Amino acid sequence: MIVCLDVDYRDTETVTACVGMSAWSDPAAAFERTRTVLEAPQPYEPGHFYLREMPHLLAMLDEVVGVQGPITRVVVDGYVWLATGRPGLGAHLHAAMAAGAGAVPVVGVAKTAFRDNDRAIAVTRGQSTRPLYVTAIGCDESEAARNVASMHGAHRLPTLLARVDRLARGDV
Repeated sequence: MIVCLDVDYRDTETVTACVGMSAWSDPAAAFERTRTVLEAPQPYEPGHFYLREMPHLLAMLDEVVGVQGPITRVVVDGYVWLATGRPGLGAHLHAAMAAGAGAVPVVGVAKTAFRDNDRAIAVTRGQSTRPLYVTAIGCDESEAARNVASMHGAHRLPTLLARVDRLARGDV
């Protein structure tokens, strides 16, 4: 099972969304799940964004594994690597999973370029001229980029990545 995760922060709550798929090219979710924490989110710390998201992502992964079974890939909205040797959200998530029940490969899909990133592979989809930026840990980055390119949808953002974003924002 491949899962896509996203987190949305509001004044008094944090919503984590998960969309599962059996194959990269699936047009519809195998399952959808949201998790809401009813308290003000932790403040954003520049350079430590991952600390804000990590508890929410790990809690969602625990819930999903408990209900759906093993996960083979995790896709996050953001970077695994900000640059060579500079871990992003995905690398921190991978390390946190390795410290717990066991890590699975993490693929990061970012919508904006990160300055001086020498790791990201630009993936252009559909008719868009604006790429997505793919980084990965635990699997080959070129393969991860091909998988993102093969995801369902005619637009820049694949169907199921757009869906997890809408779920997190409450635009169901």
